[in-house]
Amino acid sequence: MDRRNFLKLAGALTVTLATERTWAQTAKVEVHWLGQATTKLTTLTGKVIVIDPFLTTNPKTPPQYKNLDALGKVDVILVTHAHGDHIGGASAGRTDGSSDVADLAKRSGAKVLGSQTIIRMMVEIGWFPPAQGVGFSKSGKVQPAGPQITITQVSADHFSDLTVIDPATKKTTTSTAGEPVGFIVELENGFKLYHMGDTGLFGDMKLIADYYKPDLIMIPIGGHFGMDPKDAAYATKEMLKPKYAIPVHYGTFPVLRGTPQEYMAALGQTSTQVFPISPGDKLTF
Repeated sequence: MDRRNFLKLAGALTVTLATERTWAQTAKVEVHWLGQATTKLTTLTGKVIVIDPFLTTNPKTPPQYKNLDALGKVDVILVTHAHGDHIGGASAGRTDGSSDVADLAKRSGAKVLGSQTIIRMMVEIGWFPPAQGVGFSKSGKVQPAGPQITITQVSADHFSDLTVIDPATKKTTTSTAGEPVGFIVELENGFKLYHMGDTGLFGDMKLIADYYKPDLIMIPIGGHFGMDPKDAAYATKEMLKPKYAIPVHYGTFPVLRGTPQEYMAALGQTSTQVFPISPGDKLTF
């Protein structure tokens, strides 16, 4: 290589390294809440993780996101449990025998993660092929988006039913579908998101806090089927003690009466920064 070419190569390499360093310093984790528990997480390296997709029939999802194509590239889909308001299925208004999980998996080719039972059941009804499903159990750790991102399954105190509708006869069948779970998502820089799915209070939230040390929690506050604002405030202040909290799973249906204002009032003085955002809003960390 002659001197001129060497200098060009060296200059290009310097620019590339400088650009990468700048990107690494300015890159942020983006959390995009789309109503109920539905969350689009974009990591530092551009991986996209969608949690509990309930979009097409979700009354709180902004209209532009009811088209699943609006999510763009999706690498991983996480499912906390099988209720329609977490998978976009029959019990949430879908009448075509499919679900938002199934449609998003087909469009994106993303791996679908959840409890061993729920993944097996979704494969059996033909929502995605076996190779696309990743079933695992509580305390299990997987890295479907590469070795820099670790997803750990943790407990939730709830229940899990899967309702499937025959589009021809409109007959519905409901079956118990494994156990509900939450997820700890540890990202490239060590930032940890705890997506709690739908849950009531349980003592092992303290264990989850002590062991996993989540930075951000997405915590249900609606009540009726899980924690209300007072319960969620206790879990936040006395057990989880995160840096940040986003209240979710409220207002979508009339029985989910809890509000972010009630949650924040119940919290009182706290070191946790609460973001009472609206469906469609994005935050970066």
